[in-house]
Amino acid sequence: MFRTLAKATAAIAVVSTVAGAGLVLGEQYASADAKAKDAAPAHAAGASFTGEKKIRVGGHTVNVSCSGRSTHRHEPLVMLMAGGGEGLDNMAPLQKTLSRTHRVCSYDRLGEGRSDKPAPGTLQTADDTGALLTKVLDRLAGDRPVVLAGHSLGGYIAARYAPGHTDRVKGLVLLDATIPHLTRDMNRTVPADATGVAAQLRDGALAVNQGQNPEQFVIADGPVRSAGRIPVEILKHESQYAEVPQYGPALEEMWAEGQREWRKLSRDSRLTTAGGSGHYIHTDRPDLTVKAIDKVTRHAARAH
Repeated sequence: MFRTLAKATAAIAVVSTVAGAGLVLGEQYASADAKAKDAAPAHAAGASFTGEKKIRVGGHTVNVSCSGRSTHRHEPLVMLMAGGGEGLDNMAPLQKTLSRTHRVCSYDRLGEGRSDKPAPGTLQTADDTGALLTKVLDRLAGDRPVVLAGHSLGGYIAARYAPGHTDRVKGLVLLDATIPHLTRDMNRTVPADATGVAAQLRDGALAVNQGQNPEQFVIADGPVRSAGRIPVEILKHESQYAEVPQYGPALEEMWAEGQREWRKLSRDSRLTTAGGSGHYIHTDRPDLTVKAIDKVTRHAARAH
């Protein structure tokens, strides 16, 4: 899908610029010294450096960026997670703002930005991307608590990751996160005999979900697992589907229901509609985004 269609489909298809099924993917790195580098002590490599650099984790080169300082070792690291088809550059303005008061990092997942590409012909799952996130956090956060703030596909990955890692993840902010049952709900909302933009939206979303995206990531439907009582702030867009008038209201309700479903992540969750925003809430309403991250980070710090 290209940007002319992305405005109508970004929240559904999750990827704002998808190269399509004919992606030409680079070879995966594999060097003899990769394991040795991965085994290096995980003491806060990310606690001191400022700027962007590449690190070796899990046999891959991963591009990371960190900024800001922490007042003490128990203050959470804020990890920003960009949407699909985008690298950490998309979150850079938000990172710059947050770094005035927080220690903030971001990273390019495999297939995005300046990180390695996934191995040709392979598909990534939530377990795969979660294993990489763990290794990145080992290097950048050390033993400090973490707040994950993810947009779109980044939010989906954060929401799938947090329930199994509550020893480290102490808060979540979801920015119009991809909904938990996107394939099922898309099939229910836009019929197979739809035509025009609606058909492109439906077919594009289903293809992306099956792994036809830069990360070769399968966006699988599944129930929402609980992460206990960690603070969770969920922000949803106000309007996104004006270019699909026939199915727009149904798509909006589908997306809203999916956002409500993410509330099952925690007994301390809140859903807010970001007035005046489209899918890119952190761009359209940076004030609300910063407020949500500040709130979750404060709660996480007190709990720790």
